[in-house]
Amino acid sequence: MRKPDRRFSSILIVLGAGVIVLAGMRAASGIIAPFLVAVLIATMAAPLVFWLHRRGVPKVLSVLIVIGAIVGILSLVGGIALTSLKDFNETLPEYQAQLELRIGDITANITALGRRFGISFRAADIWNMLNLGSAARMASVAVLEAGNFLTKALLVVFMTLFLLFEGFRLPAKLEQAIGYSEQTWSGFRTYVQSVQKYLVVKTASSLATGIVAGTWLWILGVDHAVFWGVVTFLFNYVPNIGSFAAAVPPMLMAVVQYGLGVCLLVAAGYVVINVVIGGLIEPNFMGSSVGLAPLVVFMSLVFWGWVLGAAGMLLSTPLTISLKIALENFSDTNWIADILGSGKS
Repeated sequence: MRKPDRRFSSILIVLGAGVIVLAGMRAASGIIAPFLVAVLIATMAAPLVFWLHRRGVPKVLSVLIVIGAIVGILSLVGGIALTSLKDFNETLPEYQAQLELRIGDITANITALGRRFGISFRAADIWNMLNLGSAARMASVAVLEAGNFLTKALLVVFMTLFLLFEGFRLPAKLEQAIGYSEQTWSGFRTYVQSVQKYLVVKTASSLATGIVAGTWLWILGVDHAVFWGVVTFLFNYVPNIGSFAAAVPPMLMAVVQYGLGVCLLVAAGYVVINVVIGGLIEPNFMGSSVGLAPLVVFMSLVFWGWVLGAAGMLLSTPLTISLKIALENFSDTNWIADILGSGKS
């Protein structure tokens, strides 16, 4: 009898182990998602901690200063989110009533436009197509989920604190575990620096996108403009589709308040913001080395969202970018990184 191929058996073992790991990650997503957020925050904050320490600030004080800044930022964002959530929930019945009136106006306008071109529309079909009432409820649920995630901010802060302290001892631990190799350490430093560059540039561009979008909504008089700016900042971490998805709730709010005219102005503003910041400014600082193919971006969004939930959707691109950069630093896996990349030179 022919013996089974060892390579095939190894592949099956690896796939089985991968399924078990993914199942475990999905079951423990409530802990893993905050931990991954803490890892990303610590990766961005570590250079500042080390910079303070090189300037003569003690290690403990350097970490505490940076953690204090992180807590201040999270408190500001959390305060804005909680205030907006409270106001949104209190005025939700009023928004729903206004929404029904707006839908009636939109239905009448679409029907009249169809008659002008000899096309017949049924009001019920238009209502089901728009279904803005369901969209409003979905937006409310999404906002509440974001608020629930903010309640884990304290856990994220403590994890970040310990990760930053561990950063001072990590090189010695790695050297003791795997030994010193100039090639290994060079690849590791390149990986860390590339991830830090991506996170810093992406955070800066996301912050600029959120500020400009929030300002534009405030000028147009859309309710909760500051909160929608925060949502835009978070969603902008998902390239290509994130900031456009973040435009949907304020567009819906503009429809409720003012009608289709202001809604189209909101949409136009988001398009211009994304073209200028996301399409022109950000690539000049980011470079093409961390680019992902659009299909990879979408699949990573689906995959990490399935594994870690809503937090995984926000973390999908940073996680996939980190994986791509890691694969680029090994000759045996460089071809996988090429497949994940955008193909730009």
